[in-house]
Amino acid sequence: MYITKNHMSRRTVLRGMGVTVALPLLEAMVPAGTATAQTAAAPRTRLAAIEMVHGSAGSTTYGIQQHMFAPAAVGREFDLTPSTLSPLDPFKEHLTIVSNTDVRMAEAFELAEIGGDHFRSSAVFLTQSKPKQTQGSDVFVATSLDQMYAQRFGQDTPIPSMQLCIENVDQAGGCSYGYSCVYTDSISWASATQPLPMVRDPRYVFDQLFGVGATAAERSARRAEDRSILDWVSESVSRLRKDLGAADRARLADYLEDVREIERRIQKVEAYNASGEMRELPEAPIGVPDDFEEHVKLMFDLQVVAFASDITRVFAFKLGRDASNRVFPDSGVRTAFHSASHHQGREDRITQFAAINKYHLSMMPYFLEKLKNTPDGDRSLLDNSLVIYGSPMGDSNVHNHKRCPLFFAGHAGGRLKGGIHIKAADGTPMANPMLTAVHALGMDDLASFGDSTAPLDLNSVTTATD
Repeated sequence: MYITKNHMSRRTVLRGMGVTVALPLLEAMVPAGTATAQTAAAPRTRLAAIEMVHGSAGSTTYGIQQHMFAPAAVGREFDLTPSTLSPLDPFKEHLTIVSNTDVRMAEAFELAEIGGDHFRSSAVFLTQSKPKQTQGSDVFVATSLDQMYAQRFGQDTPIPSMQLCIENVDQAGGCSYGYSCVYTDSISWASATQPLPMVRDPRYVFDQLFGVGATAAERSARRAEDRSILDWVSESVSRLRKDLGAADRARLADYLEDVREIERRIQKVEAYNASGEMRELPEAPIGVPDDFEEHVKLMFDLQVVAFASDITRVFAFKLGRDASNRVFPDSGVRTAFHSASHHQGREDRITQFAAINKYHLSMMPYFLEKLKNTPDGDRSLLDNSLVIYGSPMGDSNVHNHKRCPLFFAGHAGGRLKGGIHIKAADGTPMANPMLTAVHALGMDDLASFGDSTAPLDLNSVTTATD
């Protein structure tokens, strides 16, 4: 532990063999009599960028009529009840819903690109730029939004950014229609030529978060002991508690219990997957749950503890893979995802696809609730976060990229008011609200992003159309 003259460093950590446990922001880390915002411990905005593939039932003509994604009302008096966004109703004040924007850079510009929408779209989501059509190593698109933020504001954290996924995204070489698989494998690009790998295994993420600085051998030896990581730092915890006030002790206890509970769940998954029982996902790593919801929640919990302890401020999270035929029975629909997205314009099948969309969105309240209930200085993590959720595709039945689903959650440290539905003018690039998001993250000096034409005001409806 490292203690300054009269307060604890924001970078205080607990160490054990192969273990590094960063701490959440505590009162002891702020000089007495000083507002948190005026200190080096002042929280910086966290970013979680989440992509769901295959667009939305609400992007179809019938879906628009039924308000399957966008609420009927523009502005602040909107009703989420009929839409696939209805699970997010408890968080209306934290939502900035943006409808009617297009992702033109994911469209086919030339004859040879027609049909390749599934194999280039993901690379466009956070770059809003056109991928080069190639199956070789000469891939090219642009630096993604999450990496722009990480490169500027993530370098003073132990891990500048992390990239997570739920489905298998480790295909090598060329995919279909002349596109490299890396375009559909990753949504995060460190540069125009450097896609970043997405991590599927919660165990690997956990070890990265709580083994910073440790060698692979140390982490392996620690796991072989079959003990909790908290056992390795118990003496440090005991010493630290003696120097903390009651509020800090309670905050520390809650945080460590969250870490331990995540660890227990990962261990339970690993034990089952090693038991010889038949798996639904036999090709998945041992730490990956077969159950979609369990997997997503584990990944969300890992993001929350990482944000709380400022291990990293940036996550990119890919919730699906284009052309996936995974089945989501808890949605009430047994049709495979990709097949369901090709609904042929039939109203009954569009309604089924909407049920799958709603199921995917029903994962989000768990994450938002965790962020809301986690203190972060004078606010909550949700207040100090910008969560982006969307898809670079619109109506997946015809592979178009118009009226694509997009919303933001959180207040970005006060830069977004929330509680609003913005309907953009026809033809507005999704890059316009993404540019506004870039500015909300503190990069006000950037005049453009992707194919943006201007920032889109996300705090009023003056730029929207009925």
